[in-house]
Order: sequence, then C-alpha cells, then structure tokens
Amino acid sequence: MTLTQMEYIVAVDAFRSFAKAALHCNVTQPTLSTQVKKLEDELGVQLFDRSKKPVLTTEIGTVVVNQARKALQEARQVQELIDLEKGLMKGELRIGIIPTLSPYLLPLFILKFMHQYPEVEVVIEELMSEQIIQRLETDQLDAGILVTPLHRNGLVEKPLFYELFVVYMSTNHPLSSRRTIDFDELDLSEMWLLKEGHCFRNQVINICREDLDELGPRLRFESGSLETLRRIVEQQYGYTLLPELATLDMDSAQYQHIRHFKNPQPVREVSLVLRRSQIKARLIEALETEILENVPEILKNPERGRRIEWMER
Repeated sequence: MTLTQMEYIVAVDAFRSFAKAALHCNVTQPTLSTQVKKLEDELGVQLFDRSKKPVLTTEIGTVVVNQARKALQEARQVQELIDLEKGLMKGELRIGIIPTLSPYLLPLFILKFMHQYPEVEVVIEELMSEQIIQRLETDQLDAGILVTPLHRNGLVEKPLFYELFVVYMSTNHPLSSRRTIDFDELDLSEMWLLKEGHCFRNQVINICREDLDELGPRLRFESGSLETLRRIVEQQYGYTLLPELATLDMDSAQYQHIRHFKNPQPVREVSLVLRRSQIKARLIEALETEILENVPEILKNPERGRRIEWMER
C-alpha cells in the first residue's frame, strides 16, 4: 500500500464519489479507480460498494480507511516536524468555521494572515459545528472556529472573543419604538430562525427559553443564511436575532432595525478549537494572534465571558 493509494481511498471515503475524489486529488478518474482497484486486489477485500449512489465504504473498508488516514497524518508530521525544528512557518493549515461567523469574521483577518505567512497554504471550510468537531477528531481539520463551550474530551478551546445577540426588528413592529427589549416581550410566532442544524438556531432557542416543539409555524422557515433572514425582516415583518459581528458594518438604514436586550444581555463565546496533541500548535498560535489583533476590542472584554455561565443555567 502506497501513500498515494491511501490518499485516494481516504478521498473516496470523504467525498463518497470516485469522480469528486479524483478532482480533489488532481488526477483523472480512471487513474484513481485503477489504483483503488489494485489496492483492493492486493488486500483481497472490497473497500467500497460501487453499486450504491453515493459510493459506500464497506465495513472492512472503514477500518482500512481509518488506518490510512492515521498513516497519512503521521507522514505529514515528518515534514512538519522538520519545518518546526527549522523555525519555518509553512505548510497547509486546514480550518473549519461555522456559517454564522464566516462572512463577518474572515474578512477581518484572513488576508492579513496570508500576507504575513506567504508559505502557509490556508484551506477553509464552512461547516456546521458537529461537522467541525468530527473532522477535528479525525485529523481532517487542524483548527475550528466555532461557539463554545463544547465539553469534548481531547479538544482544546481557546476563547477569542464574546459577541452579544441583538434583535433585528421590522420598523413596523409594535416594539420598534423601544430602545431595549426584554425576553418576555418577544412573540416567538413572529421570529425568523435558521434551519435546524445551525448551532446559532439552538443558541437563539436557549435565549428565549422555549422548546422547539412549542414554537410557532413561522419558525419552520428553512433558511441557511442570516442575511436572508435580515432581508425578510427589512421588507416584511417580525424580527430575528443576529450575532454582534453581523451588525458592525451596517449602514444607518440597516442600523435602525437593531434593538438591544436589557441586561443581562445574552452573549456567545467564540473560540479557536484544536486537538490536544496538535503538532501545528505554533502555526495555530499565529492564527490566534492575527484574529485577536483584528477583532474589535469591545468583543474581547472578559466581563462578557462571565455571562456565559448565566446563559447555561
């Protein structure tokens, strides 16, 4: 079994498609398929069920792929250890980030980070929280940027900042004349939410102290974008909740829709998450520094972090 063959089977397992795996590995599909079949013949087992769409990894195939993934990680670490010994900041940095952070946080720091470290290849994936956690635990990501605490063994959480939740309200809403809003004043049947699977949806539900099954029908609107919800509020009715970063570059027309909660205001903790045994720790520390240098100072106020305990009660 060669490293190339291991890369191919890991890719097929990840993408559930020979065509997509070949594209990812920068080879033709016949080349990849031939090498996978050759490996199966050498091992005397079938790694993938090609009759299924998408392609399914067999039970023994899962065992082989997991071992191949570990071997590839070990192989990559050889070069990373050499670079580390030489004091070089280079190599690939694979980052996962949740959708409710990506469009607002990345523009603040990513280009500066890449300019600062020109030999680092940055690969960013926008993923749900559970996907990021799973990929961190299987070495498919080096770091994740998501909402914590996670309470997961083997993962290290490095808090970056704390952002408030704000109400984004239609100007014709009965409460629009208020400067601040109390939780109990909100009518949940008028609230627009992200579709299930987004951790931000769960955070909003937690703030409003309601069970999903008790929410009004309008909360079943399926949207994966905060920007979509924001535009619905502007042009139609009701309200939604937004994270603070999403409001920082709003113009005066958009800002008129924002209402803050009365104290204690709800807040979420955003952290850089990595595996405890992460060999790219030095590179991730550089990423952490770049983020902290470019997010607004008010978001780094430690007093905000103390509200997390209140929200979890």
